[in-house]
Amino acid sequence: MATIMSIVATQLYGDASQAGLPYAVNNLSAAPAAFLWGVLWDRLGRRLGLTLGLVVGVFGAVLTVVAVQTGSFLLFLVGMAGLGVTRAAVGLGRFIASEVSPPDRRGRAISYVVLGGTVGAILGPLLVSPSSKWVMAFGLDELAGPFAVSIVLFAIVAVVTYWGLNPEPMEVSKKVDEQFPQTDQPAGDSRTIRQLIRLPAVWVAVLAMALPQMVMVMVMGMTSLHMREHNHALDAISLVFSAHTLGMFAFSIVSGRLSDRWGRGQVILVGTVILLVSFTLAPMRTTTSMLAFALFLLGLGWNFCFVAGSALLADQLYPPERARTQGFNDVFIGLATAGGSYGSGLLLAAWGYSVLNQVSAAVILFPLILTTWWLLKHN
Repeated sequence: MATIMSIVATQLYGDASQAGLPYAVNNLSAAPAAFLWGVLWDRLGRRLGLTLGLVVGVFGAVLTVVAVQTGSFLLFLVGMAGLGVTRAAVGLGRFIASEVSPPDRRGRAISYVVLGGTVGAILGPLLVSPSSKWVMAFGLDELAGPFAVSIVLFAIVAVVTYWGLNPEPMEVSKKVDEQFPQTDQPAGDSRTIRQLIRLPAVWVAVLAMALPQMVMVMVMGMTSLHMREHNHALDAISLVFSAHTLGMFAFSIVSGRLSDRWGRGQVILVGTVILLVSFTLAPMRTTTSMLAFALFLLGLGWNFCFVAGSALLADQLYPPERARTQGFNDVFIGLATAGGSYGSGLLLAAWGYSVLNQVSAAVILFPLILTTWWLLKHN
């Protein structure tokens, strides 16, 4: 869906100025929904809670299909908000894998979930063209294809989750906790969010995740519209997005190991440099190969910054501080992403794709300079 979201928004609204608004709405709904799902899952259980989240996705995807067919931009935004709620629930799924696993296997369990997401992220864009042809056979708009397929996929996964996620993970996690009781204690008193954000390392970590996420969404979201304006077919756009998602996910193990070996700050710096190269290459030529390479680097640079930034933040926190601080971090990332999503459409409509990349490059200078300052001071 993300592959053609800006194209759909432009078609429904009438111009490119609001092309980033649907993704912004999606992120704004996902941020508070993650917290609400966490509370609700403790009452309903993981199996029923996750199933409910997927069912919301079915209705959200239905609304987007209807919106494309009727030309309603407002209805499309409502559907995207529903899909954001589902995305928050699905994102929490990795913690289900963690809590039902012994401590020495939790990382491996989470990696399996991430691996599944990687496969979906790479193959997802490749479904745009065939799904568009499929719905056209039923008389629907070709841009409704990815959303129509999502209805089917969400429904299938909801059924599989409800019948297959058995026994209830909460019951399994209780047995795991009994067999492997938590013995580590915080090294000091639990600090408040206000105290933590005064630490330079925390600022480096948060900005290393939030700003690369923001500019990645800005450029990624508008590239499909940029390619559409230069008469690229949907299969070419899908190929570029597959290259992008390959860069985002496929090298997570590499960036994680480098973060442990080289240090968090060094890997963040490498990531920011990769992003700057991407922003330089993307507007140079409109060929599929150039854009695919530029967006591959965009995903790779984000991955280095995000993985190293996450590790750096975890380094600064005692166990009692982790959940609320990481939650605060995710809200900050969500708000930055939403702002970037909306602003990208305005930038593209007013000044074009080249200026969009230049602004993104200027934003990335902030984590680059701050990380460099912190490393020099730290060393």
